[in-house]
Amino acid sequence: MRKVSLLLFVMLAVQALSAQESNNGKKLWAKSVLNQKAPELVVGEWLTDEPETEGKFVLIDFWATWCGPCRKLINEMNERSKQIKDDMVIIGIAGQTREDYAKYTVPEIEYFVALDSAKRMQKELEVTGIPHVILIDPQGIVRWEGFPSLSGEDKLTTEVIERLIKKYKAPAEKKSEKRTGEKAEKQVAAREDSGRVVETLDAKREPASVDF
Repeated sequence: MRKVSLLLFVMLAVQALSAQESNNGKKLWAKSVLNQKAPELVVGEWLTDEPETEGKFVLIDFWATWCGPCRKLINEMNERSKQIKDDMVIIGIAGQTREDYAKYTVPEIEYFVALDSAKRMQKELEVTGIPHVILIDPQGIVRWEGFPSLSGEDKLTTEVIERLIKKYKAPAEKKSEKRTGEKAEKQVAAREDSGRVVETLDAKREPASVDF
């Protein structure tokens, strides 16, 4: 009995570890909050409409208009905001005043943008270098963090985001997708069965006899 309990404990521990993300020693310019509850979303003012985040993954990009790497990232974020719009909301939070924000020319931004000159979230996360990105799952847990343009496996790519969305999507959504898939399969099967019945009936028909 003790061996069984120990084996069960080990299995649960392995399962719990596999559900966690890892930074794998990558360099961070902020405090790590990976696999932890994300800080509350706080901004000074929205430059766009305020997004609806319930049930969505939320990617927050801490940036500034004077930051070259930040401006370079905008086009990538624009593409992702269109590619993954059903599952994810992108929010850029610039730690600037409106006057300072307007001093610099940036590419057109097609996702949500806010200002927070007090840098409240940045301070809570102890951000010392930007751009700094966190990806938050629908349960409010941080699943990716860091400088998004690092090389190799540490780079934030669309593939990385899609993998995390697939892994941490709310169970209810997964069940809904599964039910939709099963319903479609049943509809296809029903149509095939209907076709087979018609073929069977046609095969059983014989030409009508004609009396001469």
